[in-house]
Amino acid sequence: MALTETPVCDFGQKAPDFTLPGIDGKHWSLNDCQGENGTLIMFICNHCPYVKAIQARLVQTARELMGYGIGSVGIMPNDPTDYPEDSFENMQKIAGDFDYPFPYLYDEFQTVAKSYGAVCTPDFFGYNANLELQYRGRFDASRMQAAAAGANRDLFEAMVGIAGTGEGPGQQIHGMGCSIKWRP
Repeated sequence: MALTETPVCDFGQKAPDFTLPGIDGKHWSLNDCQGENGTLIMFICNHCPYVKAIQARLVQTARELMGYGIGSVGIMPNDPTDYPEDSFENMQKIAGDFDYPFPYLYDEFQTVAKSYGAVCTPDFFGYNANLELQYRGRFDASRMQAAAAGANRDLFEAMVGIAGTGEGPGQQIHGMGCSIKWRP
């Protein structure tokens, strides 16, 4: 596991389109995942301790954001060759165990992760209704352990603000996680 930090938000950058297979057998496009007031694209996986530390609260956050017109999608970008826990079958299992309220997609050829500039799991991209990037920060103060109860909900608060105003916070704390496991 190599700790990697996300770059600073490139405000206004348009979301690249994609079509990827979901664990439900359907192919999902960016348009299918888009919310009326914004879209949260999350590069996540099954084995990363940074993702595991927030997984239950991530599901809760995605559910809450639906009420603000924010669509969410999880994309698994890792090569599962050396990390079998990230296999498609295990994606289905984890999503079922946690009752993911969002599509969970497999970026087998890693082209979508590269087009977004994703660097780690988790890596969050928060877009406004016009699919312009407004947030590229952390979930909260969690690291390999969950943040303390009552910790500031950076991602949630940013996305609620984006839903209401179309703009993300000017100051954002970079996210961090395990480096994406790129194919050779």
